Amino acid sequence: MGLRLQKILSQAGIASRRKAEELIIAGAVTVNGKVVRELGIKADPDHDAIKVNGKLIRYSESKIYLLLNKPRGYITTTEDEKERPTVLDLLQGVKSRVYPVGRLDYDAEGVLLFTNDGEAAYFLTHPKHEVPRTYLVKVRGIPTPEKLHLMMVESRPPEGTAKFPGVRLKRRSGKHAWLELTLYEGRHHQVKQMCERIGHPVLKLKRTRFAFLTLNDLKPGEYRSLTPKEIENLKKFREIPR
Repeated sequence: MGLRLQKILSQAGIASRRKAEELIIAGAVTVNGKVVRELGIKADPDHDAIKVNGKLIRYSESKIYLLLNKPRGYITTTEDEKERPTVLDLLQGVKSRVYPVGRLDYDAEGVLLFTNDGEAAYFLTHPKHEVPRTYLVKVRGIPTPEKLHLMMVESRPPEGTAKFPGVRLKRRSGKHAWLELTLYEGRHHQVKQMCERIGHPVLKLKRTRFAFLTLNDLKPGEYRSLTPKEIENLKKFREIPR
């Protein structure tokens, strides 16, 4: 019967489903020696020889889940044309291929999940699933309650598919303020754009929670495997209707 090729690549940990589709369209994937460019093609991962850029995939590879406390100064990609350090440079000793779930800006820090479980990555990053992400944000100036309310209202997507962001003034620090901000989608530079829109640019940005995952005592640059309980909770989290 077979599975869609992009799903096979995703489950094998090659890339997210969206990236897998890009690889197929680009002609980087072959099945039994034949280049496949159609997204609807199905294959049998147990019997067909599926290669990406000439390398045979290992479909039965065990699933890996890693949690990194990303420091500033690392880009959240697997490679960078400007030769900046990437978050993969921090995963010393990890032999299996994993990739980051979502992204954090170069100058941002905090919770970053890695996995070779393409289905989990797809679920956690797709806006329709409204997975919460919480950030601690240092901004210039002290936002008024009116501005914080405006930030929430103006940041909801036009189609109304995501929940309203949650924001509160956590503490003041001289002429600056620390905000706690919870989002339910992961648009590029979203936090910075939200704060700049109300006239309070971001000075420091740290993600403190992704879904139910937190850093606890993990130091910047350190990573650890998820515990069996966390992996179980991750599976349960994906089963909860949203």
